[in-house]
Amino acid sequence: MDNKNKLLLLILLAGQSAQAQEGLKGVNAAAGQAVGKVNSMIEGFFAILPNLIIGLVVLVVFYLVSKLLRKIISRPDAGNVSGVRQVLGRLSQWFVIFLGFMVMASIIVPSITPAKLLGTLGFGSVAIGFAFKDILQNFLAGILILIREPFKSGDQVILGDYEGTVEKIDTRSTFMKTYDGKKVLIPNGEVYTNPMVILTAYKKRRSQYDIGIGYGDDLKQACKVILDTISSIEGVVSDPKPDVLVNELAGSSVNLRARWWTDPERASVVSVDSEVKTKVKLALDDAGIDMPYPTHVILHHDQTEEVDGDRTSQREGWPSGDKPPRPRYKVKSEANKNL
Repeated sequence: MDNKNKLLLLILLAGQSAQAQEGLKGVNAAAGQAVGKVNSMIEGFFAILPNLIIGLVVLVVFYLVSKLLRKIISRPDAGNVSGVRQVLGRLSQWFVIFLGFMVMASIIVPSITPAKLLGTLGFGSVAIGFAFKDILQNFLAGILILIREPFKSGDQVILGDYEGTVEKIDTRSTFMKTYDGKKVLIPNGEVYTNPMVILTAYKKRRSQYDIGIGYGDDLKQACKVILDTISSIEGVVSDPKPDVLVNELAGSSVNLRARWWTDPERASVVSVDSEVKTKVKLALDDAGIDMPYPTHVILHHDQTEEVDGDRTSQREGWPSGDKPPRPRYKVKSEANKNL
Protein backbone atom coordinates (compact mmCIF):
# COMPACT_ATOMS: atom_id res chain seq x y z
CA MET A 1 0.00 0.00 0.00
CA ASP A 2 1.50 3.37 -1.01
CA ASN A 3 1.61 6.45 1.18
CA LYS A 4 -1.40 8.08 -0.50
CA ASN A 5 -3.74 5.17 0.33
CA LYS A 6 -2.49 5.05 3.91
CA LEU A 7 -3.29 8.70 4.32
CA LEU A 8 -6.86 8.22 3.04
CA LEU A 9 -7.40 5.27 5.42
CA LEU A 10 -6.23 7.33 8.39
CA ILE A 11 -8.60 10.15 7.45
CA LEU A 12 -11.59 7.71 7.29
CA LEU A 13 -10.75 6.16 10.64
CA ALA A 14 -10.46 9.58 12.22
CA GLY A 15 -13.91 10.56 10.87
CA GLN A 16 -15.56 7.41 12.20
CA SER A 17 -13.95 7.93 15.61
CA ALA A 18 -15.32 11.46 15.76
CA GLN A 19 -18.85 10.23 14.87
CA ALA A 20 -18.64 7.54 17.53
CA GLN A 21 -17.59 10.09 20.13
CA GLU A 22 -20.50 12.34 19.20
CA GLY A 23 -22.94 9.38 19.47
CA LEU A 24 -21.58 8.51 22.89
CA LYS A 25 -22.01 12.11 23.97
CA GLY A 26 -25.68 12.02 22.81
CA VAL A 27 -26.32 8.78 24.71
CA ASN A 28 -24.65 10.15 27.80
CA ALA A 29 -26.74 13.32 27.55
CA ALA A 30 -30.01 11.37 27.20
CA ALA A 31 -29.06 9.11 30.09
CA GLY A 32 -28.20 12.14 32.15
CA GLN A 33 -31.59 13.72 31.42
CA ALA A 34 -33.44 10.50 32.38
CA VAL A 35 -31.45 10.19 35.58
CA GLY A 36 -32.12 13.82 36.30
CA LYS A 37 -35.87 13.36 35.85
CA VAL A 38 -35.89 10.28 38.09
CA ASN A 39 -33.89 12.17 40.69
CA SER A 40 -36.27 15.10 40.49
CA MET A 41 -39.25 12.76 40.90
CA ILE A 42 -37.66 11.10 43.90
CA GLU A 43 -36.82 14.46 45.39
CA GLY A 44 -40.36 15.68 44.70
CA PHE A 45 -41.81 12.55 46.33
CA PHE A 46 -39.68 12.99 49.42
CA ALA A 47 -40.59 16.65 49.40
CA ILE A 48 -44.33 15.93 49.54
CA LEU A 49 -43.96 12.78 51.69
CA PRO A 50 -44.55 14.66 54.96
CA ASN A 51 -47.67 16.28 53.48
CA LEU A 52 -48.82 12.89 52.16
CA ILE A 53 -48.44 11.27 55.56
CA ILE A 54 -50.22 14.15 57.28
CA GLY A 55 -53.03 14.02 54.67
CA LEU A 56 -53.54 10.27 55.17
CA VAL A 57 -53.59 10.71 58.93
CA VAL A 58 -56.18 13.48 58.58
CA LEU A 59 -58.31 11.26 56.31
CA VAL A 60 -58.18 8.41 58.84
CA VAL A 61 -59.23 10.83 61.60
CA PHE A 62 -62.16 12.07 59.51
CA TYR A 63 -63.16 8.48 58.78
CA LEU A 64 -63.16 7.54 62.46
CA VAL A 65 -65.14 10.67 63.29
CA SER A 66 -67.69 9.79 60.58
CA LYS A 67 -68.12 6.28 62.00
CA LEU A 68 -68.64 7.67 65.50
CA LEU A 69 -71.09 10.29 64.23
CA ARG A 70 -73.10 7.67 62.34
CA LYS A 71 -73.21 5.44 65.42
CA ILE A 72 -74.48 8.31 67.56
CA ILE A 73 -77.15 9.40 65.07
CA SER A 74 -78.29 5.82 64.32
CA ARG A 75 -78.50 4.88 67.99
CA PRO A 76 -81.52 2.57 68.52
CA ASP A 77 -84.57 4.21 70.02
CA ALA A 78 -86.44 1.77 72.29
CA GLY A 79 -84.70 -1.17 70.60
CA ASN A 80 -85.53 -0.09 67.02
CA VAL A 81 -83.47 1.88 64.51
CA SER A 82 -85.82 4.13 62.56
CA GLY A 83 -85.37 4.71 58.84
CA VAL A 84 -84.81 8.44 59.35
CA ARG A 85 -81.97 7.76 61.79
CA GLN A 86 -80.35 5.34 59.34
CA VAL A 87 -80.52 7.84 56.47
CA LEU A 88 -79.18 10.73 58.56
CA GLY A 89 -76.41 8.53 59.95
CA ARG A 90 -75.23 7.40 56.52
CA LEU A 91 -75.47 10.84 54.94
CA SER A 92 -73.54 12.41 57.81
CA GLN A 93 -70.85 9.73 57.51
CA TRP A 94 -70.42 10.29 53.77
CA PHE A 95 -70.40 14.06 54.20
CA VAL A 96 -67.62 13.89 56.82
CA ILE A 97 -65.58 11.51 54.65
CA PHE A 98 -66.01 13.87 51.69
CA LEU A 99 -64.71 16.76 53.82
CA GLY A 100 -61.77 14.56 54.81
CA PHE A 101 -60.86 13.96 51.15
CA MET A 102 -60.98 17.69 50.44
CA VAL A 103 -58.75 18.51 53.41
CA MET A 104 -56.33 15.73 52.47
CA ALA A 105 -56.10 17.01 48.88
CA SER A 106 -55.44 20.57 50.12
CA ILE A 107 -52.65 19.35 52.42
CA ILE A 108 -50.91 17.17 49.82
CA VAL A 109 -51.22 19.69 46.97
CA PRO A 110 -51.50 23.18 48.48
CA SER A 111 -52.36 24.69 45.08
CA ILE A 112 -55.68 22.76 45.11
CA THR A 113 -58.35 24.71 47.00
CA PRO A 114 -61.81 23.55 48.06
CA ALA A 115 -63.35 26.03 45.59
CA LYS A 116 -61.46 24.42 42.69
CA LEU A 117 -62.49 20.94 43.84
CA LEU A 118 -66.14 21.93 44.05
CA GLY A 119 -65.96 23.52 40.62
CA THR A 120 -64.46 20.36 39.15
CA LEU A 121 -67.16 18.23 40.79
CA GLY A 122 -69.82 20.57 39.42
CA PHE A 123 -68.64 20.09 35.85
CA GLY A 124 -68.35 16.34 36.28
CA SER A 125 -71.67 15.83 38.09
CA VAL A 126 -73.66 15.76 34.83
CA ALA A 127 -71.48 13.03 33.35
CA ILE A 128 -71.56 11.12 36.64
CA GLY A 129 -75.34 11.42 36.74
CA PHE A 130 -75.73 9.87 33.29
CA ALA A 131 -73.18 7.15 33.99
CA PHE A 132 -74.69 6.11 37.34
CA LYS A 133 -78.36 6.85 36.64
CA ASP A 134 -79.63 3.47 37.89
CA ILE A 135 -77.43 3.58 40.98
CA LEU A 136 -78.63 7.07 41.88
CA GLN A 137 -82.25 6.05 41.26
CA ASN A 138 -81.91 3.09 43.62
CA PHE A 139 -80.14 5.30 46.17
CA LEU A 140 -82.87 7.96 46.18
CA ALA A 141 -85.58 5.28 46.31
CA GLY A 142 -83.79 3.66 49.26
CA ILE A 143 -83.73 6.99 51.11
CA LEU A 144 -87.47 7.49 50.52
CA ILE A 145 -88.24 3.95 51.69
CA LEU A 146 -86.17 4.39 54.86
CA ILE A 147 -87.80 7.74 55.61
CA ARG A 148 -91.43 6.79 54.86
CA GLU A 149 -91.12 3.19 56.17
CA PRO A 150 -93.97 1.55 54.20
CA PHE A 151 -92.55 -1.73 55.48
CA LYS A 152 -89.75 -2.74 57.83
CA SER A 153 -87.31 -5.56 58.44
CA GLY A 154 -89.14 -8.72 59.47
CA ASP A 155 -92.25 -8.03 57.38
CA GLN A 156 -93.47 -10.78 55.05
CA VAL A 157 -94.17 -9.34 51.61
CA ILE A 158 -94.97 -10.24 48.01
CA LEU A 159 -93.12 -8.26 45.33
CA GLY A 160 -93.50 -9.43 41.74
CA ASP A 161 -92.48 -13.08 41.54
CA TYR A 162 -90.89 -13.08 44.99
CA GLU A 163 -92.48 -13.78 48.37
CA GLY A 164 -90.63 -13.92 51.64
CA THR A 165 -89.39 -12.07 54.72
CA VAL A 166 -87.56 -8.73 54.51
CA GLU A 167 -84.17 -9.14 56.18
CA LYS A 168 -82.59 -5.74 55.59
CA ILE A 169 -83.32 -2.43 53.84
CA ASP A 170 -80.21 -0.75 52.45
CA THR A 171 -79.87 2.50 50.55
CA ARG A 172 -79.31 0.54 47.31
CA SER A 173 -81.38 -2.64 47.63
CA THR A 174 -83.78 -4.59 49.81
CA PHE A 175 -82.71 -8.02 51.07
CA MET A 176 -85.43 -10.71 51.14
CA LYS A 177 -85.32 -14.32 52.34
CA THR A 178 -87.83 -16.54 50.52
CA TYR A 179 -89.74 -19.27 52.32
CA ASP A 180 -87.60 -21.96 50.67
CA GLY A 181 -84.39 -20.45 52.05
CA LYS A 182 -83.18 -18.30 49.12
CA LYS A 183 -81.74 -14.80 49.44
CA VAL A 184 -83.04 -12.22 46.96
CA LEU A 185 -81.60 -8.72 46.43
CA ILE A 186 -84.18 -6.39 44.90
CA PRO A 187 -83.09 -2.90 43.71
CA ASN A 188 -84.91 -0.20 45.65
CA GLY A 189 -86.01 1.44 42.39
CA GLU A 190 -88.18 -1.63 41.66
CA VAL A 191 -89.38 -1.82 45.26
CA TYR A 192 -90.51 1.81 45.24
CA THR A 193 -92.18 1.86 41.80
CA ASN A 194 -93.90 -1.57 41.74
CA PRO A 195 -96.92 -2.75 43.76
CA MET A 196 -96.08 -4.64 46.93
CA VAL A 197 -98.32 -6.77 49.16
CA ILE A 198 -97.34 -6.54 52.84
CA LEU A 199 -98.77 -9.69 54.42
CA THR A 200 -97.88 -8.77 58.00
CA ALA A 201 -98.99 -5.13 57.90
CA TYR A 202 -101.88 -5.87 60.29
CA LYS A 203 -102.20 -8.09 63.35
CA LYS A 204 -104.68 -10.51 61.76
CA ARG A 205 -105.02 -12.15 58.36
CA ARG A 206 -108.04 -13.85 56.79
CA SER A 207 -108.00 -17.18 54.95
CA GLN A 208 -110.80 -18.96 53.09
CA TYR A 209 -111.61 -22.27 51.43
CA ASP A 210 -114.56 -23.54 49.34
CA ILE A 211 -116.26 -26.81 50.36
CA GLY A 212 -118.84 -28.56 48.15
CA ILE A 213 -121.77 -30.55 49.64
CA GLY A 214 -124.52 -32.49 47.90
CA TYR A 215 -127.81 -30.92 46.83
CA GLY A 216 -129.70 -33.47 48.94
CA ASP A 217 -127.81 -32.63 52.17
CA ASP A 218 -129.09 -30.35 54.94
CA LEU A 219 -127.54 -26.95 54.15
CA LYS A 220 -127.99 -25.45 57.60
CA GLN A 221 -126.57 -28.51 59.32
CA ALA A 222 -123.54 -28.51 57.04
CA CYS A 223 -122.85 -24.82 57.78
CA LYS A 224 -123.15 -25.46 61.53
CA VAL A 225 -120.80 -28.45 61.44
CA ILE A 226 -118.17 -26.52 59.48
CA LEU A 227 -118.48 -23.42 61.68
CA ASP A 228 -118.25 -25.37 64.95
CA THR A 229 -115.25 -27.29 63.67
CA ILE A 230 -113.33 -24.19 62.59
CA SER A 231 -114.12 -22.35 65.84
CA SER A 232 -112.59 -25.19 67.88
CA ILE A 233 -109.25 -25.20 66.05
CA GLU A 234 -106.27 -23.69 67.88
CA GLY A 235 -104.86 -20.69 66.05
CA VAL A 236 -108.21 -19.44 64.72
CA VAL A 237 -108.93 -16.12 66.44
CA SER A 238 -112.37 -15.50 67.93
CA ASP A 239 -112.58 -11.84 66.91
CA PRO A 240 -113.46 -11.50 64.07
CA LYS A 241 -115.43 -14.72 64.24
CA PRO A 242 -115.20 -17.35 61.49
CA ASP A 243 -118.18 -17.65 59.17
CA VAL A 244 -119.59 -19.93 56.46
CA LEU A 245 -121.39 -18.53 53.41
CA VAL A 246 -123.17 -20.14 50.45
CA ASN A 247 -120.87 -19.17 47.61
CA GLU A 248 -122.16 -21.02 44.52
CA LEU A 249 -124.85 -23.40 43.30
CA ALA A 250 -122.55 -25.42 41.08
CA GLY A 251 -123.33 -28.19 38.62
CA SER A 252 -122.87 -31.09 41.05
CA SER A 253 -122.58 -29.44 44.50
CA VAL A 254 -123.55 -26.52 46.70
CA ASN A 255 -120.28 -24.71 47.38
CA LEU A 256 -119.84 -23.23 50.87
CA ARG A 257 -117.09 -20.72 51.55
CA ALA A 258 -115.49 -21.01 54.99
CA ARG A 259 -113.58 -17.93 56.21
CA TRP A 260 -111.44 -17.56 59.33
CA TRP A 261 -108.78 -15.24 60.80
CA THR A 262 -105.29 -16.10 62.11
CA ASP A 263 -101.99 -14.45 62.97
CA PRO A 264 -100.48 -12.92 59.80
CA GLU A 265 -97.21 -14.91 59.79
CA ARG A 266 -97.01 -17.54 57.08
CA ALA A 267 -96.16 -20.36 59.50
CA SER A 268 -99.43 -19.78 61.38
CA VAL A 269 -101.49 -19.35 58.20
CA VAL A 270 -100.23 -22.56 56.59
CA SER A 271 -100.53 -24.63 59.77
CA VAL A 272 -104.09 -23.51 60.55
CA ASP A 273 -105.14 -23.92 56.89
CA SER A 274 -104.08 -27.57 56.91
CA GLU A 275 -105.80 -28.18 60.25
CA VAL A 276 -109.05 -26.61 59.03
CA LYS A 277 -109.21 -28.74 55.86
CA THR A 278 -108.41 -31.94 57.74
CA LYS A 279 -110.91 -31.50 60.59
CA VAL A 280 -113.73 -30.16 58.38
CA LYS A 281 -113.47 -33.20 56.11
CA LEU A 282 -113.58 -35.59 59.08
CA ALA A 283 -116.46 -33.69 60.70
CA LEU A 284 -118.57 -33.79 57.52
CA ASP A 285 -117.91 -37.52 57.18
CA ASP A 286 -119.06 -38.10 60.76
CA ALA A 287 -122.20 -36.03 60.14
CA GLY A 288 -123.06 -38.07 57.03
CA ILE A 289 -122.80 -35.03 54.75
CA ASP A 290 -121.73 -35.85 51.22
CA MET A 291 -118.90 -34.08 49.41
CA PRO A 292 -119.69 -35.18 45.85
CA TYR A 293 -117.33 -35.53 42.94
CA PRO A 294 -118.07 -33.48 39.82
CA THR A 295 -120.97 -35.22 37.99
CA HIS A 296 -121.85 -35.01 34.28
CA VAL A 297 -125.22 -36.21 32.89
CA ILE A 298 -125.24 -37.28 29.24
CA LEU A 299 -128.63 -37.63 27.44
CA HIS A 300 -128.73 -39.85 24.35
CA HIS A 301 -131.32 -38.73 21.78
CA ASP A 302 -132.66 -41.37 19.38
CA GLN A 303 -133.10 -39.45 16.12
CA THR A 304 -134.74 -42.40 14.34
CA GLU A 305 -138.09 -42.11 16.17
CA GLU A 306 -141.20 -41.18 14.14
CA VAL A 307 -141.85 -38.07 16.28
CA ASP A 308 -138.28 -36.83 16.16
CA GLY A 309 -138.30 -33.04 16.33
CA ASP A 310 -141.92 -32.84 17.56
CA ARG A 311 -141.55 -30.97 20.84
CA THR A 312 -145.21 -31.56 21.77
CA SER A 313 -144.70 -35.30 21.83
CA GLN A 314 -141.14 -35.56 22.96
CA ARG A 315 -138.98 -33.41 25.22
CA GLU A 316 -135.36 -32.92 24.35
CA GLY A 317 -133.31 -35.92 25.24
CA TRP A 318 -135.99 -38.17 26.70
CA PRO A 319 -139.19 -39.69 25.17
CA SER A 320 -142.42 -38.39 26.73
CA GLY A 321 -145.16 -40.42 28.38
CA ASP A 322 -145.29 -43.97 29.59
CA LYS A 323 -145.31 -45.40 26.07
CA PRO A 324 -142.52 -43.75 24.11
CA PRO A 325 -142.87 -43.71 20.31
CA ARG A 326 -141.38 -46.54 18.35
CA PRO A 327 -138.28 -46.05 16.23
CA ARG A 328 -139.00 -44.77 12.73
CA TYR A 329 -137.43 -47.73 10.97
CA LYS A 330 -139.93 -50.09 12.66
CA VAL A 331 -142.89 -47.97 11.58
CA LYS A 332 -141.69 -47.89 7.95
CA SER A 333 -140.99 -51.61 7.99
CA GLU A 334 -144.52 -52.43 9.17
CA ALA A 335 -146.03 -50.04 6.59
CA ASN A 336 -144.14 -51.74 3.78
CA LYS A 337 -145.39 -55.15 4.89
CA ASN A 338 -148.98 -53.99 4.79
CA LEU A 339 -148.70 -52.81 1.17
